[in-house]
Amino acid sequence: MSAPAPSSPVVVDAEPLPRQHEVLTVEALAFIAELHRRFTPRRAGLLARRAERRAEIARTSTLDFLPETAAIRADDSWKVAPSPAALNDRRVEITGPTDRKMTINALNSGAKIWLADFEDASAPTWENVVTGQLNLIDAYTRAIDFTDPNSGKSYALKAEDELATVVMRPRGWHLNERHLLVDGEQVPGAFVDFGLYFFHNAQRLLDLGKGPYFYLPKTESHLEARLWNDVFVFAQDYVGIPQGTVRATVLIETITAAYEMEEILYELRDHASGLNAGRWDYLFSIVKNFRDGGPKFVLPDRNAVTMTAPFMRAYTELLVRTCHKRGAHAIGGMAAFIPSRRDEAVNKVAFEKVKADKDREAGDGFDGSWVAHPDLVPIAMASFDAVLGEKPNQKDRLREDVDVKAADLIAVDSLHAKPTYPGLVNAVQVGIRYIEAWLRGLGAVAIFNLMEDAATAEISRSQIWQWINAGVEFENGEKATPELARRIAAEELENIRAEIGADAFAAGHWQQAHDLLLEVALDDDYADFLTLPAYEQLKG
Repeated sequence: MSAPAPSSPVVVDAEPLPRQHEVLTVEALAFIAELHRRFTPRRAGLLARRAERRAEIARTSTLDFLPETAAIRADDSWKVAPSPAALNDRRVEITGPTDRKMTINALNSGAKIWLADFEDASAPTWENVVTGQLNLIDAYTRAIDFTDPNSGKSYALKAEDELATVVMRPRGWHLNERHLLVDGEQVPGAFVDFGLYFFHNAQRLLDLGKGPYFYLPKTESHLEARLWNDVFVFAQDYVGIPQGTVRATVLIETITAAYEMEEILYELRDHASGLNAGRWDYLFSIVKNFRDGGPKFVLPDRNAVTMTAPFMRAYTELLVRTCHKRGAHAIGGMAAFIPSRRDEAVNKVAFEKVKADKDREAGDGFDGSWVAHPDLVPIAMASFDAVLGEKPNQKDRLREDVDVKAADLIAVDSLHAKPTYPGLVNAVQVGIRYIEAWLRGLGAVAIFNLMEDAATAEISRSQIWQWINAGVEFENGEKATPELARRIAAEELENIRAEIGADAFAAGHWQQAHDLLLEVALDDDYADFLTLPAYEQLKG
């Protein structure tokens, strides 16, 4: 079972997979060992700093822009590095995991960018980690095809100039990879995902006229961005490619990062491409950090918190202004709708909402936006085409009219919607259904016509936790309590059994998912990330 690769300092603690030797080469594993030894101690210090900052927020119930970095914000002279040609036009980006079918479909989708996801849209089974890397290597060498075993339909890549540019997302700093050990320690998942992809593909991508481009998730401070920048500098020297070849787009999906956007771009300025406005993780971060802050921080149903909510609008407009001031791309949020093949009425309403959302983003100055399904690419493309025309972006729109104060970003009580009983039911339903799929190795899951990922489960369980701990009373007179959550969860299990049948129910992980959701939603000790206890239960 546990066997070190020949002459490698890395122990691969997993059953062998087909073709894994093409990814887990001696040279690639040596690179990962170098990353681990050089940078994991700093990563540990930054995770400890997260806990300290969270304790400070619990004490003060507030956040502000950092006084110690005021000079960086006040200095108008610095900009991020100019965008490479392959990343200059990002008007539509499709997201999804790196399974073989998705790899082909995303590259063929007509989107300008594919966010190839090893993070929230991928459950980190060892098979997903390794085969995802293989699929990207095969795509770059045009050695990839796929035939659906159920439908018999075959998939192949279009011509090179019709393919989306890949921006790869590794796991966040908090997650380890239990199948790779260096000096007896688990290697951070971020170094595994980044390291394997970078080592095998950096030069190959340069030969294709592109480069190793990354999305950086769950960043909480400019010091975490500094660590990534140092990783990039070391990695480029290690494989012998020019400094500045790497480009990184940072997801501003934590409330603390929203107060450090300029500093994050500054730390990565030689490698920065832009910032992205993530939605569900951002709300999850607000709940997590301000869970002791009393009624004014209680969020309503997740679907009631649209991007037009005052505190969300402050965040997105500040992001656009910050990016364009520094010459970076501002990328908007996700359109998660999954078109129905059976209900055109549902599609009509949803497509109108997607169009309105993308029209708003393009009108606000964003340079591009995310979709979760190929059918949404033309809708988002039309919204940005209408504003951009032949221009690749609108970084010349400086949005100097935007003036966001520190308090605006956490003015949750500016939203008048309240938590509802159906909202609690939905949080339980989506939480159970998503976690069950995740435990089967699926990270991107269609639930109730929406593409859900790990961020969905995080906001679902966080809202259950928050509403119970805040003693929320719903419109039907019921109070949020652990007993109510357990009752709804038990009812949902029975509904799922009736919906899919006893055999399919028994073959799934439904009870396990139910128990895990209730554990992280009801525990007094709020887990920092649902995926930490879930990973302990993930097979493979």
